[in-house]
Amino acid sequence: MSSLNKGVRKAEVTLKWDPSPLGEPANDLDIVAATYAADAPYGEPSYVVHFDSRSPDGTIILMRDSKTGQGFGSDEVMTLEFDRLAAVYGRVVVGVVIQQRGGRKVFGDIANTLVRVLEGHVELGKNDFTAVPGSTAAIVGEFTRSEAGDWEFRDTVLGFDADPQTFITVMGNGTY
Repeated sequence: MSSLNKGVRKAEVTLKWDPSPLGEPANDLDIVAATYAADAPYGEPSYVVHFDSRSPDGTIILMRDSKTGQGFGSDEVMTLEFDRLAAVYGRVVVGVVIQQRGGRKVFGDIANTLVRVLEGHVELGKNDFTAVPGSTAAIVGEFTRSEAGDWEFRDTVLGFDADPQTFITVMGNGTY
């Protein structure tokens, strides 16, 4: 939980990885966020933000979407503005998925992966996927709204062996 017990107000999820070796198909990883209604936190997502998109109300935005991992700093960046998210939403699950265009790839195949969840300069979570090397997708954290209305973050890593579309449909269905 953030300082002074006011909950998470605005978070940033950053993702980086090294490009594929020369001559190999590009590694394309994506940050995905699924938003769930407060009255159905484990049902179908109300909406999903992924692949260069934004939420209908503009509170969750994928600001940078790399398809190769090339460049300096973070390859993908997503912002989540919880202080503006409507009260009808009670849960947001964040994950990372590997696109499978050039043959099957898992986290263990991709060099120097790192996902960070930040609130300002405070690191809420950090993961390099070494706990799920054989997975093609992973949940990297969950934000939930407390009864008082504050947003709390739970750092976790849970691997899946699923294509991107399947991952989107199952990523928030359970408790972990």
